[in-house]
Amino acid sequence: MTKNGIVLSIIAVILAAVYVVYFTDWFRKDGIQIIPTVRPGSASVIPRDPDDVPVHRVSFALDGKYKLTSVKVLVASELATNKYATPLWHLISDSNSVPTKSITYGTPITGMKPALPRARPEPLLANVEYTLMLEAGKTRSQTNFHTTPAVVLRKDQRSP
Repeated sequence: MTKNGIVLSIIAVILAAVYVVYFTDWFRKDGIQIIPTVRPGSASVIPRDPDDVPVHRVSFALDGKYKLTSVKVLVASELATNKYATPLWHLISDSNSVPTKSITYGTPITGMKPALPRARPEPLLANVEYTLMLEAGKTRSQTNFHTTPAVVLRKDQRSP
């Protein structure tokens, strides 16, 4: 083979490798697909501050069963301006979490514990954008979600 043929062969192999890496899914890691769902029919999350509006529960469906190693919920605007934003809810797994296909904000997950001992999830506020960040081993994924205000009737507004 001539010198020109060797150079063209090397260029063809490099172009083929670049194409495979950037334009195919062969080397791409799959992330966790997260589907947030606001549950209007379920019990509402009552805020700690009486001036805040209660919101409906938020649940997250995953595309498969995952052994989660970290779950974080942060305020999206705070995360955009601060790389180390304080999470409202942060769970970690030290050893072995149970494979799970769905989670609900604030509900304990079997095999996971709060990152800070005795920490409780902060109540969500209505019409605020939040970010959920999940880790399952080396796989990481995140999604944004909004909450909606719940209509709570006072005792004097309920029918007898």
